[in-house]
Amino acid sequence: MIKAEHLSMIYGKGPKAVDDLSFEIRPGEIVGFAGPNGAGKTTVIKMLTGILKPTQGNASIRGFDIVKEPVQAKRNFAYVADDPDVLLQLTGLEYIHYIADLYGISAQERKSRIPELVARFGMEDSLGMPMREYSHGMRQKTMIIAALIHNPPAWILDEPMTGLDPTAAYTLKQMMREHADKGNAVLFSTHVLEVAEKLCDRILIINHGKFLYQGTIQALEEAHPGKSLETIFIEMTGGVVHETARQG
Repeated sequence: MIKAEHLSMIYGKGPKAVDDLSFEIRPGEIVGFAGPNGAGKTTVIKMLTGILKPTQGNASIRGFDIVKEPVQAKRNFAYVADDPDVLLQLTGLEYIHYIADLYGISAQERKSRIPELVARFGMEDSLGMPMREYSHGMRQKTMIIAALIHNPPAWILDEPMTGLDPTAAYTLKQMMREHADKGNAVLFSTHVLEVAEKLCDRILIINHGKFLYQGTIQALEEAHPGKSLETIFIEMTGGVVHETARQG
């Protein structure tokens, strides 16, 4: 459903920020996307969503090429960026309706869809406020609500739980599982490995724009017996694990 084929990105005359990545997120899957800061995760996500044009390779959503068929592709995914600070002069409700307008959501659909999403994230009493008065977490919840308003089959989420309170984070994880269990696909980047371990069907790990691992967390842990996922990740990405941390 979400497919990348030989994606590469070069900024200016520098080295490849993303180097020949291929993967597919299938219907029914939640896939975590992990890597250190600067590994290339956000660049990959921006290529998948059409924000950046790949230097090489291509990406498609539900069979629609994001460069050649951008409108059709974008109708089939929800995107939550890593920065919720956009259009802060609008109220939360105005922003949600603005995104609904872009996707041509009918008034009838909005009557059911908006209250349902707003209630799940506990934002009923805040939608009339300008988003510039929101906390980071409130902005993040508003971005998620707006992104999901057209109920697309594919979700592409860049660090979606950053700034969320525990209740909202739990709600989002629950919704991700519900969405995948209906035969849809979810790709989300995260630096919280405990979330990936509990939630994901598979995990993608990259560093310096290249794959270090694609597969299940179970298979990864079986290949490194006696080590926690955190320790495996640090060692794979070139970090140093102190003996006390390894023992803990």
